[in-house]
Amino acid sequence: GQTGATPLRLVFVSTDSSTTPASFPRVLIRAEPGSHGRVVIDHLSASRGAHLCCAVSEMFVEENASLELFLVQRENDESYHVSRQCVQQQRNSRFSIHTLNLGNAILRNDLEVVLAESGALCNLEGLFLGRDKQLVDNHTLVDHAMPRCESRERYKGIVVDQSRGVFRGRVIVRPDAQQTAADQQNQNLVLGPSAEIDTKPQLEIYADDVKCSHGSSIGQLDAEALFFLRARGLDERIARALLMTGFASQITQSIPHDGLRDWTTSAVRTRLETLFVNGGDA
Repeated sequence: GQTGATPLRLVFVSTDSSTTPASFPRVLIRAEPGSHGRVVIDHLSASRGAHLCCAVSEMFVEENASLELFLVQRENDESYHVSRQCVQQQRNSRFSIHTLNLGNAILRNDLEVVLAESGALCNLEGLFLGRDKQLVDNHTLVDHAMPRCESRERYKGIVVDQSRGVFRGRVIVRPDAQQTAADQQNQNLVLGPSAEIDTKPQLEIYADDVKCSHGSSIGQLDAEALFFLRARGLDERIARALLMTGFASQITQSIPHDGLRDWTTSAVRTRLETLFVNGGDA
């Protein structure tokens, strides 16, 4: 219930599989009426080796409260991560989540947001970067249960090598949820003939006074933009890296907190440099 702008950081560290082969972290957050809070959930590895993390987060955002969640998953590329986030919002509440997928051999996220009372607003943003044979899988559900609620969703993915990205975004507008506004977008870059993106945006609308839209795209780096940068003397690798950074920055630059935005931008840049050295050359 604390009101303040200083983020609370929760760090979950996976260790060598011989000592702790699996972990099951559980987080419960209740934003009390009128409160404002920022929480960072950071999953990382302390060593190499396979490890399983099964994480659950439950969040209750009460009347007129605001909660911002920053979910970072950057465990080593041999580990497995399965997580679920469940959010329930009350009247005139605000919830936003920024999800950053930077690691794991297999990563699966399930995010469910229920707009349980009128006037609630949620904003879901995600960025996933895949390399080698990674599988990065994001499934989201936004349930507009009551009228005059709003949801905005934007996920972006970059996959190289033989990695695979999956996005399934489902929005439900219940019969009583009149005057709903919902927008969902998924944009992806596939860099290499063996990389794969599967995207499935879904709208289920059972009310008639709504404003809803969704869309998805899968493409490669803009050939004209690449040519433009090369013509001005940039090496091809540098030019490609700049274009990928620009694509990803639309997610990272939307983070409102200066310190978190700078930290996230640096982490993404480092990961993109790794992707660029080992993949993305096709």
